[in-house]
Amino acid sequence: MDAVISKWNHIYSQSVQESYPAVQVLTENEFLLPAAGTALDLACGLGANAVFLAEHGLAVTAWDISFIAIDKLRTYAVQQGLNINACQENIVADNFTECSFDVIVVSRFLDRTLSDAIIGALKPGGLLFYQTFTRQKTSRKPPNNPDYLLTENELLALFSPLRVIYYRENALIGEQRRGLRNEAQFIGQKRK
Repeated sequence: MDAVISKWNHIYSQSVQESYPAVQVLTENEFLLPAAGTALDLACGLGANAVFLAEHGLAVTAWDISFIAIDKLRTYAVQQGLNINACQENIVADNFTECSFDVIVVSRFLDRTLSDAIIGALKPGGLLFYQTFTRQKTSRKPPNNPDYLLTENELLALFSPLRVIYYRENALIGEQRRGLRNEAQFIGQKRK
């Protein structure tokens, strides 16, 4: 575990807050967000999604394993006056509390063992925005470990109890230099 924390602390110690935009599945579907409520940015990194959610009126909790990323996000949130509670967490199923969040965002992070806990943490009617890497890729750039890459339609299977609002996985179809490639996008709603 210490090696994982050290790896991400090293990466985020060299990163600048403003260089990370919020994930597309969230920004392109912001009209689906509730006007108020609670949100979780899971494996938040420097917190681009958390910042986006807080700027849209949500009270945000942000978790990441890197204390460097969390410290940078806390500082940024205070400077900007944003309602973000950033916490360093080793993200495991026990961290989640039932029916806690109106919105959960997961981007470029995959731990298949957490899908039930994520679903459980959504309030009835709550939304999950998920975007992460796929095995069907148009380039060899990282990540390449299949443990952290989705198989075809895997997000649909992992979150099958949710009502599908949006799904996109362009894979290797059509003009491969255009459009979102190497990632799948999913928005699901917990049934009331």
